[in-house]
Amino acid sequence: MTILVSTQDQLGDYKIVKTFGLVRGNTVRSRNIARNILGNFRTMFGGEIPEYTKLLAESREQSLDRMIAEAEMLGANAILSVRFITSEVGTVCSEMLAYGTAVRVESNGSTSTSNPSTVETGKTKEKKIIEADTDGGLIE
Repeated sequence: MTILVSTQDQLGDYKIVKTFGLVRGNTVRSRNIARNILGNFRTMFGGEIPEYTKLLAESREQSLDRMIAEAEMLGANAILSVRFITSEVGTVCSEMLAYGTAVRVESNGSTSTSNPSTVETGKTKEKKIIEADTDGGLIE
């Protein structure tokens, strides 16, 4: 099943036919001792800390996948108003939370030529990441 995932409240080429409500997915990750040592060393010189960048990217994907799984269980085919929140748990753990509104959408018959990009995750599911311009039309 393909799930449309968007930060927008509505999609210009689709109409919402059913709202299921809030869905969320989260993960709590600890930074291991090796990443902490490398990360702390790199903070002395400034710049990007690849060990933490990778950890956060993995956390975002896992949170997103869990949110999508919850939406699928409800029968949704899209998640709108998607947001991410991070927080610290203790001194060496971080939580990544993804949340949004699960909905069922149908094409409104628009003749738009937009083609949302499809992003493959590490699993068999696929999600379409939708970007929209300010008037709600989809952007390729």
